[in-house]
Amino acid sequence: MMREEWLFPNRAAPLGSSAYYSVRFAAPRLRHDLAALLAWRHQLRAILDQVSDPGVARLKLYWWREELERAHAGEPRHPLSQVLQPVLERHRLPLAPFREIADEVEDEILRRQPADEAALADSCRRDLGALFELMARCHGIADASELETARRLGAYCGRVYRIRDSGALARKGRAAFRADLLREHGLSTEALTARARRGKLPELLAAAAAEARASRPPAEPTARQPACGRVRAAILTSLLDELERAGFDLADRRIGLTPLRKLWIGWLESRK
Repeated sequence: MMREEWLFPNRAAPLGSSAYYSVRFAAPRLRHDLAALLAWRHQLRAILDQVSDPGVARLKLYWWREELERAHAGEPRHPLSQVLQPVLERHRLPLAPFREIADEVEDEILRRQPADEAALADSCRRDLGALFELMARCHGIADASELETARRLGAYCGRVYRIRDSGALARKGRAAFRADLLREHGLSTEALTARARRGKLPELLAAAAAEARASRPPAEPTARQPACGRVRAAILTSLLDELERAGFDLADRRIGLTPLRKLWIGWLESRK
């Protein structure tokens, strides 16, 4: 594995993806830096799909936690960390958001399900919300309120991804919904592994979509966010609209937007 593999575009921002266009419309000088941040999160979340044994998964996650500390100390081992290390220095990035992303992955390894709306919001803020904060910092944003808007924008995107992937997550017995919402519909994460019970997904997803829309930060502060965050949020809003038009029929299929449509949305948003 060579360092160049983690430059833009990379496996975390492949051609045609929402992540790709969010970086593509960023300033050229920042594209490799943003792609490295995306790749770091991607490597951690890949553990969830690649490792079934929780003990082994936590060991791999622990290695990445240590590697983050080594990169911060100027002693990275992995090619990705060697690309990330100067990004940490150049933008003076704090380690706390990276650790939050790792904490969220560990919660998912241990199948810790958000209990209620507040817990779900916190879960999303610690994952894509933390990533969006790091990307905002790469653009020189330091104001606390603007960093909070970046967090909220990332958390909103995280909610849309949960909705899009709900069928696949249900089949694997992973939590896409908060526990109290499932109880309201007489369901559980385990119950949704059965095909017959997944027929109730549309009504669950309709409620989750309404909450996702309500969580998106207002237009005025969002307009001050970097293009990379705005473009991704705009693409995911269009995706959410598409899922709604399909009646949230996601139990056994995955719905996405075409690369051309993402490109058009990204171009329009970047021109604002």
